[in-house]
Amino acid sequence: MSQQVLPFYLVCDESGSMSGAPVDAINQSLPELHYEIGSNPVVTDKTRFCLIGFSSKAEILLPLSDLSTVTQMPMLKASGGTNYSQAFDKLRETINNDVNALKSQGHQVYRPAVFFLSDGLPNDDWHQSYQALVDPVWRPHPNILAFGFGQADTQTIQQVATTKAFIANGTLGPAAALREFAKSLIRSIVNSGTSSAAEQAGGATLVMPDNVPGFTTIEADQV
Repeated sequence: MSQQVLPFYLVCDESGSMSGAPVDAINQSLPELHYEIGSNPVVTDKTRFCLIGFSSKAEILLPLSDLSTVTQMPMLKASGGTNYSQAFDKLRETINNDVNALKSQGHQVYRPAVFFLSDGLPNDDWHQSYQALVDPVWRPHPNILAFGFGQADTQTIQQVATTKAFIANGTLGPAAALREFAKSLIRSIVNSGTSSAAEQAGGATLVMPDNVPGFTTIEADQV
């Protein structure tokens, strides 16, 4: 059966400083994310979700999937030494393969959305791989929302985001801030799948969160 599908990718930088409270908070929020998306038939009809961990290489923890069919969410395991160039290459390859597979099944594929979560600074020459990911000539051309905390700085988050960026402002601890991030992700998926604005745009427009508690919003004209 042909469907209109909106692919979402949650990409987590699993560096050394992601250990402890931050990575625990993400793992604790994943079952909630699974429940909120998987129990909403309007959203699951339109959404496919992929969880990727950036470590020494990009690991696809959950291949693109309808969460209503997933029985258990995988957990992140913090590990340092992310090779960002290889990780962005892997993300691009994954999105490309997913989009082609969905189209071959007769689905209409909306512009993919990437929620990129990082707690540090890129530690290798990642710019060329990143530019290939966001090249407008490349048809999937994903929307990227970037969230930074820990050692991540505003400049890095601005460089990664294509639409809107958020940086932790210290008003909440890492665990609480990341729980708010998870809630914002859920709202964006729900709103993108069900809002009148999304419907009028054919569902192709990602509904951005205006603000996330614990984070300062970097507006689009600053990204």
